[in-house]
Amino acid sequence: MWEAVWWLVAVPVLLAGIGVYLSWTAGRVDRMHGRVDTARATLDAQLQRRSGIAIELAAAGVLDPASAVLVADSAHRARAAPEAGQELAESDLSQALVAAFADPEDVAELRGDASDGNLVDELAAASKRVQLARRFHNDAVRAARALRSHRLVRWLKLAGRAPMPRAMDFDDTAPPGLAT
Repeated sequence: MWEAVWWLVAVPVLLAGIGVYLSWTAGRVDRMHGRVDTARATLDAQLQRRSGIAIELAAAGVLDPASAVLVADSAHRARAAPEAGQELAESDLSQALVAAFADPEDVAELRGDASDGNLVDELAAASKRVQLARRFHNDAVRAARALRSHRLVRWLKLAGRAPMPRAMDFDDTAPPGLAT
């Protein structure tokens, strides 16, 4: 008699425990996707900020004409790039900024002018923020992909129909002349 009662209690408790664990795991996957989305939005905002400052500097007339055209063109292409070509466009902008602001002595002269110096400092800060935002985004993607690679998550499709997160891989090298 007690054996039957024990089974009537143990089986529902075990099933409830499994259900709670699966629900918790699905919630964790969902939170990881939210973290990736937030990190991606932050990265996009920092990329837009960097390209905006680059356009302002190119239009300010402080760069030589060839560098100004190169930086402005790269910044405009980075802002207008579709998602598929965004990494290449951002790498091109980074390379254009490295070429335009490679010499620390020239950058020091630009910083000497009050209005242009503020833009140069803003560009240096924006370049650093892009590096950090990309690192945080890629860390969030790595964690989400690791969680989604667990057998239980894959077998029971606990990620739903959410696409697999994708890391951003582009050259985010800060111009050496902007280093303070």
